Amino acid sequence: MSTLSELKWFKSSFSEASGNACVEVAVHDDERVAIRHSVFPARGFSVRRSTFTSLVNAVQSGSLISDRKY
Repeated sequence: MSTLSELKWFKSSFSEASGNACVEVAVHDDERVAIRHSVFPARGFSVRRSTFTSLVNAVQSGSLISDRKY
């Protein structure tokens, strides 16, 4: 298993031009995907691929959007 600093990270094509305000992802191993914020790259973590896939599907479907006011 690779350490997070050894992984090949990918940024979204929707990142801002400077690339400093986005989420980055990397394949961690056969069963996990690593996630980090570009501003704090040392603070990444990994999740199961199925968990990451569920998150992406929820974002794409809009099911995470709330009318709640904070």
